[in-house]
Amino acid sequence: MHTIEPYYNWRHLYIASEDPQSPMYGYFNSEVEFTDRIFNHVVHPQWDNIGCETLVLKILFVDYSAGYCVIEFLGEWNDAVHNDVMRVKRDIVDEMVPLGIDKFILIGENILNFHADITDYYEEWLEEVPNGWMTFLNLRPHVVDELNSYGLDQFFVLGGELDQWNWRTKKPEQLYKKLTEVVGLRLGL
Repeated sequence: MHTIEPYYNWRHLYIASEDPQSPMYGYFNSEVEFTDRIFNHVVHPQWDNIGCETLVLKILFVDYSAGYCVIEFLGEWNDAVHNDVMRVKRDIVDEMVPLGIDKFILIGENILNFHADITDYYEEWLEEVPNGWMTFLNLRPHVVDELNSYGLDQFFVLGGELDQWNWRTKKPEQLYKKLTEVVGLRLGL
């Protein structure tokens, strides 16, 4: 896991630790010291720790005028034991929604497992973005199954073609534009 880096080709466009409005403003990432771990595996030092025992993330891009952000995850999203959605909701989402962010593009290809629990934080998240949406890209099939089995698919646009996107070949605005089209079709907007 220490070789899996967050996507870095948009760093010339946006760096969350340098954005005064970002929840990660001032966060320091070592270039050489591996300080965070998931279970007994160290993770690449460029991932950001938000206090979850098994999940790290990186805010890859934010466009305040269009109202969207792109967040990449690594690890195990575990609501059943660690209530990871609470950390994501309180420490990231709650800081971004007042700034006009109401569309969340969540990159899930490195979410290795998902363990669901109650839906309270997901319901709250969706209520706070009545004109927005949340979408997962490139989830593993067993993660999609877990989300679906707990009914969490009602809160996210996910699955189908969204699990096979080569999002890395796009600029953030291209990704957002394409997702807006897909979400619009799925939600009937």
